[in-house]
Amino acid sequence: MNLDNLKTIAQMEDFLNGNEYVNKTVAKLLEKLLIEFTKSRPRTSNDNALAEGKNASIVRKTFGYTHIPQKYAEKINVFNFEALNPYINYHRPCLYPTLIVDLKGKQKKKYKYENMMTPYEKFKSLPDAKQYLNENMTFQKRDDIAKIMTDNAATDFLQQQRKVLFKYIHEDCQKVA
Repeated sequence: MNLDNLKTIAQMEDFLNGNEYVNKTVAKLLEKLLIEFTKSRPRTSNDNALAEGKNASIVRKTFGYTHIPQKYAEKINVFNFEALNPYINYHRPCLYPTLIVDLKGKQKKKYKYENMMTPYEKFKSLPDAKQYLNENMTFQKRDDIAKIMTDNAATDFLQQQRKVLFKYIHEDCQKVA
């Protein structure tokens, strides 16, 4: 086998592994900074379980499966900032796993009721969490934001704002049609 054949095989392996989408400059920068580079394939939930899980549990439940045209992106961003993100971060409880190692060394995740908390509460429970706050932010300010609404009021506000957003999109689409 000659050098040209080896190059062709390497290029084919890169293609089969999805490297045609890899930005080589970014890959070199990540390598220089000692950051592990991982690849994922679109719409393959095993490759990117965190993103696909969020798409299922949050994005699809909120916005549905129908395509929403890009011209509504600004309205959706405002909705996310004002209603969806505060609800998810401060009012929507999540189960966080406890890792249990059996006698063979196999790890299992166990979801216990006492580990149910909002993402903000989980963040606060991390060791040295304060170091991850922005300079002008304190936990007291975050607590005040969390207490603006009760959990039920935040849910109601989210649903109300979602109806307003979808009504706007629906009526605007009717004008065009």
